[in-house]
Amino acid sequence: MNRTVLPLAILLLVGGLMTLAFSERPWAPRRDVEQPIPFSHRVHAGINKIPCQYCHEYARRSRTAGVPPVERCVGCHGAGLVGGIKPVTRPWTDEKQPPFEIQWNRVYTLPDFVRFTHRPHINAGVQCQECHGAVETMDRVVPVHEINMGFCIDCHTKRSVTTDCVVCHH
Repeated sequence: MNRTVLPLAILLLVGGLMTLAFSERPWAPRRDVEQPIPFSHRVHAGINKIPCQYCHEYARRSRTAGVPPVERCVGCHGAGLVGGIKPVTRPWTDEKQPPFEIQWNRVYTLPDFVRFTHRPHINAGVQCQECHGAVETMDRVVPVHEINMGFCIDCHTKRSVTTDCVVCHH
């Protein structure tokens, strides 16, 4: 039996290690993310001091922070309160073009086996910058931390918050 089990175990171990070594880890933060329009968090959150949750309103109650609907952008840019942005406002002001939603690209993605919601973190007073960095200084959002188990455990330990596995994993 050992003649069959041992080689199979070694093969599985080597295969698993190779997969880890050469995988792109699709949940790792990506620095090369291009967005469909050049949105600047530095201008909106930094200079104009718009709070994160004004645009990312789902963060208080959902698994993801979400992105604002185009109507939110048009509320300022299409109303003449600030400079109009043609690619965003034209479909809302031109009757020939139906309204659309901007298809933003994710910068952070977590593995499917992680159950994460922003809500308890916001309720605990964790500032967005603690995980996402000083986004208000960034024209283009780039990750400053790799959000992984070690990062989360360190934070939970510092705050004396549970590190029970079933809180974050399902």
